[in-house]
Amino acid sequence: MGYPESHADRTKWILERRGPKNHLDARRPYAFLWEVESDLGGALISTNTLFLTNKECPFRCLMCDLWQNTLEETVGVSDIPSQIDYALSQLPSASQIKLYNAGSFFDPKAIPPESDTAILERVKGYERVVVECHPAFIGDRCYEFADRLSGTLEVAMGLETVDPTVLPKLNKGMSLERFRATAISLRAKGIAVRAFILVRPPFTSEEEGIYWAQRSLDFCFEIGVEVACMIPTRAGNGAMESLMATSEYAPPTLRTLELAAEYGVSAGKARVYADTWDIDRFFDCDCSPMRAERLRQMNQTQSLPKQINCNTCGKVQE
Repeated sequence: MGYPESHADRTKWILERRGPKNHLDARRPYAFLWEVESDLGGALISTNTLFLTNKECPFRCLMCDLWQNTLEETVGVSDIPSQIDYALSQLPSASQIKLYNAGSFFDPKAIPPESDTAILERVKGYERVVVECHPAFIGDRCYEFADRLSGTLEVAMGLETVDPTVLPKLNKGMSLERFRATAISLRAKGIAVRAFILVRPPFTSEEEGIYWAQRSLDFCFEIGVEVACMIPTRAGNGAMESLMATSEYAPPTLRTLELAAEYGVSAGKARVYADTWDIDRFFDCDCSPMRAERLRQMNQTQSLPKQINCNTCGKVQE
């Protein structure tokens, strides 16, 4: 059976290809780390990043593998504050905190609204608090949360791609018009916007992957997105492997990710980061480690380091 046309059939197809979820503790984040980001001028921002454990997102996106670290039920009111306490007790101080989760921060079934006061108390003192959320859950709760913060709120949303033929196939339940309207509403209330962009999503060639990643960045610049994260589309969720078997998906080359990030950084209109987590899975040449390091330098400096020439793979930057 090929990839279905209807939303309901796509959801069923995606779910049928899943494996088991990981066993998680509702009072512990499934991961946390200290990292740095750069501002637009290249100054480093110390960041505590938490990956909260909560109920799975109601959307069944084709490319998503985050469901593997989710629960079947909504967490208790004290569980998310306990997760934050646990992580911060083991992390150094930082000026920014990311409360990431495998769902939507303002989805009441993921994080109970009754937890907000305790969460706000725990992030007091951070200059910026970043949460991620599907546009469908952005509303009064989000705006009230921002008003009660001592620092600035930034909401990260998955744009994925502006390719009009591919976005509907991702089963995300979101239109570009909805993303645009939500981003504009957030910015009007003084809330910053971060966007996640897929580099070479399913149903695209390598050339199309570069083209639509760049057009997605243009869209972000147009609507005032402050941060754009370029994510190489990965397999690992069952559905992507099925598409790979039918040649409807192939991972992007490291060069493609590099070109997408280069385009964004050179524009200087927003902070643009290439996702370098597990980057070695995209290595395809002796020059790959050097290209990966160049991407890390771009992330940290928001400038273009010296270009890399390679006679082996022919990927020569002019």
